[in-house]
Amino acid sequence: MLDYKKLFDLSGKTAVVIGAGSGIGRASAEAIGSLGAQVICADADLDGAEAAAAGIVAAGGRAEAYRINAAEGAEIEALAQHALKSLGKVDIAVSTPALNIRKLIVDYTEEEYDRVMNLNMKGAFNFFRSFGRPMMKQGFGSIVACSSMRAVTIEPGLGVYAASKAGIAQLVKAFAAEMGPYGVRVNAVMPSIIETRLTAPLKERADIFKTYAGHTVLNRWGQPSEVGSAVAFLASDAASYISGSSLSVDGGWTAIDGPPTGLTSTRPST
Repeated sequence: MLDYKKLFDLSGKTAVVIGAGSGIGRASAEAIGSLGAQVICADADLDGAEAAAAGIVAAGGRAEAYRINAAEGAEIEALAQHALKSLGKVDIAVSTPALNIRKLIVDYTEEEYDRVMNLNMKGAFNFFRSFGRPMMKQGFGSIVACSSMRAVTIEPGLGVYAASKAGIAQLVKAFAAEMGPYGVRVNAVMPSIIETRLTAPLKERADIFKTYAGHTVLNRWGQPSEVGSAVAFLASDAASYISGSSLSVDGGWTAIDGPPTGLTSTRPST
């Protein structure tokens, strides 16, 4: 019988995680590191990146921190070159940074639009190019980006953010088609509402916290670790036949059309 445990084992693998300083990025770095990969934890917040790397090392893994502005293509390219020089190869590349400015489209300024798109969409584009090229040459690799359930469902004030996340989902499909012949897989995760530093202001509002929880079939918010474990799965050989996909990690948010109305009881009649 196939040893399925080995499919999830990342021992001997090398990984780069952009956005590893907090939230989903940090959880992804920790998950990948705990499964045996050597990780470069990259983030604009160097202190956060160092804390993530220190946590992995304290747990018996290998990791280092790296400071990066993920909105700058030149810095992403420099990170890729550093990783190749430091690690010898890059088996896994993950990028999670994103920016949201919650405003109606008519109220958006061009500067705000550019800020969101430069980090979210253009950042993903540069990430794919910088890590895709060396993976093409080496003939293997797994690339994981971070989309969002907002790629497929929307609410007022999230139009620009949602457009960037939908763009990432489509870019994943296109890049997977281009990388497939070289043995490189490209996927994304699509989280819903996750308890992170960025969503903390929403969590503090009890009505919003309850409303968002009610949009999921589990009636709760998600944890960064629940997304990080999905990222680690996509990075591993357990997902060897998965490419061009955006994996929903949304508590069922996109499976239903809003919170239950109460018209039908969810309790069995017998």
